[in-house]
Amino acid sequence: MKILWVKSGGLVPLDHGGKIRSYQLARVLAQEHDVTLFASCLPTEEDAHGELKDLFSRVICVPTEIPRRNSPADYFDYARNLISLRPYCVAKYCQPHVVRELRQHLQQESYDVIVCDFLETAALIPWDLPGTRVLFTHNVEAQIWQRHVHVARNPVWKAACWREFRTIERIERYYLRRAEHVLAVSEVDRAVFARFMDPSKISVIPTGVDVEYFRPAPETEQPNTLVFTGSMDWMPNEDGIYYFVEKILPLIRNEVPDAKLWVVGRRPTEKLMRLAERDSTITVTGTVPDIRPYIAKGSVYVVPLLVGGGTRIKIFEAMAMGKAVVSTTIGAEGLPVVSGKNILLADEPRQFASEVVTLLRNPARRRELGAAARLLVEKNYSWNSVGRYLGGVLTQAASHPSSLFEHDTDCLHPVL
Repeated sequence: MKILWVKSGGLVPLDHGGKIRSYQLARVLAQEHDVTLFASCLPTEEDAHGELKDLFSRVICVPTEIPRRNSPADYFDYARNLISLRPYCVAKYCQPHVVRELRQHLQQESYDVIVCDFLETAALIPWDLPGTRVLFTHNVEAQIWQRHVHVARNPVWKAACWREFRTIERIERYYLRRAEHVLAVSEVDRAVFARFMDPSKISVIPTGVDVEYFRPAPETEQPNTLVFTGSMDWMPNEDGIYYFVEKILPLIRNEVPDAKLWVVGRRPTEKLMRLAERDSTITVTGTVPDIRPYIAKGSVYVVPLLVGGGTRIKIFEAMAMGKAVVSTTIGAEGLPVVSGKNILLADEPRQFASEVVTLLRNPARRRELGAAARLLVEKNYSWNSVGRYLGGVLTQAASHPSSLFEHDTDCLHPVL
C-alpha cells in the first residue's frame, strides 16, 4: 500500500507526545508499506528530517516559520488572525507556500491513503483532489479549548480561549465529516466524535509505548522525589504544574517537608523558570537528551492536568519504567487504566496530595503499583502491535472509502 503521511510542525525531534505517537506509528507502517513523509517544519541547522530518509521511501520537508509561543511575533499573528473565522492554532500552520507544495506533489503522485496527522494539518490538504483521506486526531481539540475557558481566571485569556473554542469547534466538525475515515486515540474521543458524525467512520488507535526503550531502573530512584515530564510549551502542561505547585505541593510538604519536584520538558516559559528560581526544591530542566534518567529518579510520577485531550503518552512511558503514577482523571483520560490497580486517580488537591504522601511513605506499595503498570503496557501496548493494527485499518479504509460526506448538506466549508 502506498501511503502519504502529512504532518504540520515536523515529525522530529521527538520532544512531545504527538510527535512520538506519529513517529512510532509511521515507522511501523514503513516496515510493510511504501510511506512518504510530507512535513512542514522549522528551518534550523539541527533539523533531523534528513535522517528519516532511511526510514521512509521519501521525505519532503517544507521549511515553515512558526512564531514561538508568547513572542511578539506570536501576538502579532494572533491579532491579525482575529479578523478571520479561523482558529489561530490552525491558521498559523496553514501557510500558502506549504499548501501549494502539497497540491503540486499530489498532482504528480497518487496514493492509496493520505494520512492527515492532527487537525491543523487538515487545512493543508487539497480536498478537491481524488484520494482516501484519513484524519488522525490526537485529541478532541474543541474540548481542550472549552476546558481552558472553564479554568481560565484572567478575563482576557478567557475571552481568547472562548474564541479559539468556538472557531475550532466549527472547523473540527467540518474536517471530521469531510474525511473518508477518522482515527481517534481513545473510546472517550470516539464517543465525542460520534455525536455529530457516523461512528462507523471512526477507528480507535490506542496509545502505545516502546517497552524496550522504557524499562524499570529501580536502583536510581531518589527518596521523596516527584517527577513530571512533558512539553512545557503546551499550555495544559504548564497550567497543570502551576496548579500542582500552588494547590497540591504545599499539602504534600506539610507531611513530607523535603519533597522535591522535577519538571522535565522542552521550552519552559520564563514564568515557570522564575517559579523554580524562587523555590530551590523545584527543578525545571528544559530540553533534555533523554527523559529516562529523570523518570527513573522519581519516587512518584505525577500528572496534575486540569485541561487536556486525547491520551497522555507520558503516563505509559512512566508505567513502562515501573513507576507509581498519580494523576487527575483528565490526565489519564482515555487510557485503559484502573485506579488502585495500576495507577492512582485523584481530582481534589487534598486527595491528590494524600495519595502522593502515602506512596512516598510506602515503598512496597510503590513497587506493587509500578509492577502492575509495567505489566499492563508490556502485554498489550507496544508500538509494533499498535502500528500493525493501524496498517489494517488504513488498508480497509483504502479499499472501502466512504461517500457519506457527499450527502451531508448541513456541513458547510469553513472560511480558510
